[in-house]
Amino acid sequence: MRFTALSLALALSLGFALPAAAADAPSAVAPAAAQPTRVASVEGITEYRLANGLRVLLAPDASKPTTTVNITYLVGSRMENYGETGMAHLLEHLVFKGTPSLPDKTIVQEFARRGMQFNGTTWYDRTNYYETFAASDDNLDWALKMEADRMVNSFIARTALDSEMTVVRNEMEMGENNPTRILMQQLASSAYQWHNYGKSTIGARSDVENVRIENLQAFYRQYYQPDNAVLTVTGKFDEAATLARIARYFGAIAKPTRVLPPTYTIDPVQDGARELTLTRVGDSQIVAALYHTAPGAHPDSAAVGILAHILGDTPTGRLHKALVEKKLAADVWAYPFELRDPGYVLFFADLNKTQSRDAARKALLAELENVAKKPVTAEELARAKRALLNDFEKTLNDPVRYGVALSEAIAKGDWRLFFLDRDQIEAATLADVQRVAENYFKESNRTLGQFVPTDKPQRAAIPAVPEIDKLVAGYKGRAALAEGEAFDPSPANIESRTTRGALANGMQTALLPKKTRGNTVNGVIVLRMGDEKSLQRLSNVADLTGEMLLRGAGKLDRQQIADRLEELKAKVDIKSSPDKLSVQFETRRDHLPALLALLRDVLRAPTFPAAEFETLKTEAVTGIEDQMRQPEAVAQNALARHDNPWPKGDPRYSATFEEDIAAIKATRLADVKAFQARFYGGQNGQLALVGDFDQAAVQQQLKALFGDWKAKAPYARVAEPFRPVKPASLTLETPDKANAFYFAGEALELRDDQADYVPLAIANRVLGSGGLKSRLMDRLRQKEGISYGAGSFLQVGPLDTSGSLGLYAIYAPQNLAKLKQGVSEELARLVKEGITEQELAEAKSGMLQEAAIARTRDGALAGSLSNQLFLKRTMAFSAQQEQQVKDARLDAVNAAIRKYIDPAKVVHVYAGDFAKAAAAAAAPAAAAAPAAQ
Repeated sequence: MRFTALSLALALSLGFALPAAAADAPSAVAPAAAQPTRVASVEGITEYRLANGLRVLLAPDASKPTTTVNITYLVGSRMENYGETGMAHLLEHLVFKGTPSLPDKTIVQEFARRGMQFNGTTWYDRTNYYETFAASDDNLDWALKMEADRMVNSFIARTALDSEMTVVRNEMEMGENNPTRILMQQLASSAYQWHNYGKSTIGARSDVENVRIENLQAFYRQYYQPDNAVLTVTGKFDEAATLARIARYFGAIAKPTRVLPPTYTIDPVQDGARELTLTRVGDSQIVAALYHTAPGAHPDSAAVGILAHILGDTPTGRLHKALVEKKLAADVWAYPFELRDPGYVLFFADLNKTQSRDAARKALLAELENVAKKPVTAEELARAKRALLNDFEKTLNDPVRYGVALSEAIAKGDWRLFFLDRDQIEAATLADVQRVAENYFKESNRTLGQFVPTDKPQRAAIPAVPEIDKLVAGYKGRAALAEGEAFDPSPANIESRTTRGALANGMQTALLPKKTRGNTVNGVIVLRMGDEKSLQRLSNVADLTGEMLLRGAGKLDRQQIADRLEELKAKVDIKSSPDKLSVQFETRRDHLPALLALLRDVLRAPTFPAAEFETLKTEAVTGIEDQMRQPEAVAQNALARHDNPWPKGDPRYSATFEEDIAAIKATRLADVKAFQARFYGGQNGQLALVGDFDQAAVQQQLKALFGDWKAKAPYARVAEPFRPVKPASLTLETPDKANAFYFAGEALELRDDQADYVPLAIANRVLGSGGLKSRLMDRLRQKEGISYGAGSFLQVGPLDTSGSLGLYAIYAPQNLAKLKQGVSEELARLVKEGITEQELAEAKSGMLQEAAIARTRDGALAGSLSNQLFLKRTMAFSAQQEQQVKDARLDAVNAAIRKYIDPAKVVHVYAGDFAKAAAAAAAPAAAAAPAAQ
């Protein structure tokens, strides 16, 4: 067997991002809870106001059996004072630490038991917390009661700050590994002289390390109050009953008597270009520019967003054509910061180490600051509008996504700005966009790094924040989006609604039609190809072939394909490996036939443009060079390569970074053309659709598009037989990186249909896959305070008995010894003591509810149905595994732990700047030593 690389970015987004802590503030109780007052209703969202000032937004939608509770506090880093940077973010961590009625760990324990997906985030103008969960009165009641409780009763205790401060510092260190993030921070710092937008939300290290608990408590009592919060509930719930619950739990909180201090700092208009240089260890280069822009509520903000797309999109944007296509840069992107006060827009160009920064800089600034000489075209405006409005529609179609997205509009001044922004994008004219470009994108308003004196200063006119009450007064919006059906996501119902079949060439199909919000439909096409012999030395060729598919097909070039996808309101994601190509897509019912026809050309008739191929190779090499000194990538690569038995060139071989770069550079355009012609075909593939579509029409179309398509090369699955892996402890140096990474793995002889799989999966959840509530997180984060994110993962397949148990953690290099001790002791305790009845019950509850939620995501469900076709399984297998979870006994779980988990067989990999940490530790000791006589 071999270990496969885990995407830590994904792991960190699934529950480790932005957690919290506690408080000593007493609860405040109002004399009586008055009935909420209805304020306004726009496009399915209704606002109510409680007597204590709390604003409530309700957006019921029964089409998905999930509910999202999101509470937004109008406090962020903009409100922080001298010596208190990072305070808002620290508070976000601390309010997860409990209240008198919800003691420490109880909140995250309940999240895990209920299978809730949750997060907390802090930004310049707001802090928000949200939970998404399987719709039920019990879950909703608990979530509302919990949020009302921690609004005013969080502990915010000294002990919690002591442990959580080091966690936040570790999060800060993680960000310091990223040159792009640091450059963004320094650009903002240079652009703003006085306003807090120039300070990173995570704060200064000295402030985070030294902040007084009394300051945090006062900050909490000041801003965490009902009159400074907006509560949003979206998804499936009873509106009247939910409003009554909110009135009962939140209405009991007294309206505070304090008056919030206004913020009034606004930076003066910038009157000269600024420039900075960041010098750190690395292999890739960056050229970036920042321009001050209007407040997010101002109509100019919509035009800036349109310009960011026109200039920064890939592959249609001007910067892509001027820099990437001309090989001056490997990648470009743009991002507008739409904030409460005047914000900014960023433009980035990523370069490999051979490309010229000077040439890229000249080309970047020429495109940004010469819009007057090269006006925006009607075609560019239409394309950008289409893309932005499609994204808005996709957000509106997802109750979870738009429920949380409302936080940004609330932070700008009012939730209705969410819809007004769409209206302003639709209404924007060429004259509007041209005026905005010429006003903001000028040298004197730019931060790239240098000061240039001039006799005739040019200053951008930055408008004041509009009177938002007048702006939204009487706003009605449009008709609320039509809801989908109330779909039962049980395995039995999914099975009864799914039609399985096959095309003439053998391609298997699974079709599940249902009414969906926004008439969306999701699909998956999987092509399986080649065999162990025919795929030798073709791993990189396979990857490059898949990456080329959307860069030209049929009669369309890359830009035309991108435009066509926007016209069809479609998303397409293609992933390739040596023996499999997977295409995931989403569109609307009326656009599905056209999208399927387009995908037919993409898969069967790619044109492989030579210029795009060279661009792709540059992007691929630059991407690898970016990772070569990153601790997480270095550790994962070392773990995947350790004791790997397969020879170089085998599709199961794990290559070094240098080998991948060499293979990419050596690949010719003829190689990818030959690979597609030889290996692509439908006879061994699967196709699944879930959503709103005409089943009879789709079946006929699939026959015409793919029914006669066969690959020339035969297919035979490349097996991965089990073999023991030699235990080891590998320490790898990654100089000048503030954060270190730990990855580990143990080989397991197990398949997912064997009796021990479910008990071991439960054990893994207790050990480290339960989000914030797991033994590894309890030890390394809650107790030791040394890791921002830690956990475990179980990789067990359906066909080979070559599974693995993996461990990971991020930490500062100086905490290496504590990390080793913590992991070692937790593994030993798990094997010796097993898990408890309470842990078993919580793990089972969380796993079952998460599985139910997963089946409500049509894209994931389509993927599951496609995989079942290949494995010759049905939803009955899912139902059987869920029953095994329900029936799992404590003795069986603990027996599986003792049978499979052996600390002596684990491969440990540590990557970080340990030499610098050792030198820093030795320096004080040397200074304290007595001088020799």
